[in-house]
Amino acid sequence: MTTEDSHTSPNRLFDATSVTRHNRFLQRLAIAGAIILACGVAFAAERVWSNLLVGTFYLLTIALGGALFVALTYVSGGGWHVAFRRIPEAMAKVLPVAGIAMLIVLGVRMSRYGWHHDWHGDAGTFWFKELWLTPSFWALRAVIYVSLWSLLAGWLVARSRRQDKTSDAAITGGNVRIAALFLAVYAVTFSLASADWMMALEPMWFSTMWGVYNFAGMIQAALAVMIILGLILRSHDGPLRGVFNDEHLHDLGKLLLGFSCFWMYIWFSQYMLIWYSNIPEETSYFITRTHGPWGPVVVGSIVLNWVVPFFVLLPKPAKRNAGIMMKVAVVVLIGRWVDLYVMVFPSTLGETPVFGVWEVASISCLLGAAGLMLFRSFAQAPPVPRHDPLLSESLHYHAG
Repeated sequence: MTTEDSHTSPNRLFDATSVTRHNRFLQRLAIAGAIILACGVAFAAERVWSNLLVGTFYLLTIALGGALFVALTYVSGGGWHVAFRRIPEAMAKVLPVAGIAMLIVLGVRMSRYGWHHDWHGDAGTFWFKELWLTPSFWALRAVIYVSLWSLLAGWLVARSRRQDKTSDAAITGGNVRIAALFLAVYAVTFSLASADWMMALEPMWFSTMWGVYNFAGMIQAALAVMIILGLILRSHDGPLRGVFNDEHLHDLGKLLLGFSCFWMYIWFSQYMLIWYSNIPEETSYFITRTHGPWGPVVVGSIVLNWVVPFFVLLPKPAKRNAGIMMKVAVVVLIGRWVDLYVMVFPSTLGETPVFGVWEVASISCLLGAAGLMLFRSFAQAPPVPRHDPLLSESLHYHAG
């Protein structure tokens, strides 16, 4: 038996219990962050809420990004990803919890959202915004978004896991149809949700590119999480050792490089069009963020989200190097947090960046909770979809 064959034996492929060894550290990290944030409510309630908004939206979009990746790969009919598909499926399984957390955070500060006539001298010009941001309608939409995402993603993942028990190849064909439905629903609802929850922090401002901009950041961060989890789960005696190989890593690296460029393209396109048109209702967002103390933070976001992944991942060997890929993925995840920080904090806390104990606690809680849920979700099913018709193709995949 070859080395590869021994690594891909059924006993190794289908034992996920080893991933739970990370739980104790992640629990402590999450609890410590949560306790500090709870104390912070008495001293800096608005700042704590802003951090919670960033953290819950971050977690929700990573979970949604996992579901999106699963749906896209089903619809495209590719088999290269099947060997590590349980990673994005584990991310998708976090959607209900992340969605409920998002609804709670939004509900605590519903007064931050909505339309007030004193924002503009001629409020009648903005009749649609006034109607759209009616508190009850706004809250109902939030519940609908989260419910649709959770139900469709959960259905997709549950059927995939059922295939492990039934060996029914027809499940794959059915999942293609469910995935197509998910993509259609996602395309509309995520654009609306990103506007309702993030852009509506400054209701006078608007951008028609906001939805696709948030999509770019979401899929970029989701790919980074898949890379990190894949490398962790294949290391030492992990359940994906010999399964998640350099070919898979290479393709994820190409996707990460591509979507980093796409993020930069959308960022620049949005900025350039708003700058060129110079309409007051559009320029306010970027004036606050590109002038004064926020300017260096925006530059830092661009460096983390585009400059580093672009120049580091251009050479082919870099995309096959586990150490380099791990570092770039971590940089991208930091960049995603900075990007969301720039979206939220100037709107909620004013024109001066702040970073201190509450931000550190928020990041600690986010890392601990996200890691704990992801590893537990992964451990709830065999780490490889053993009866997927395309599994063999994925195990012997060669990127070229």
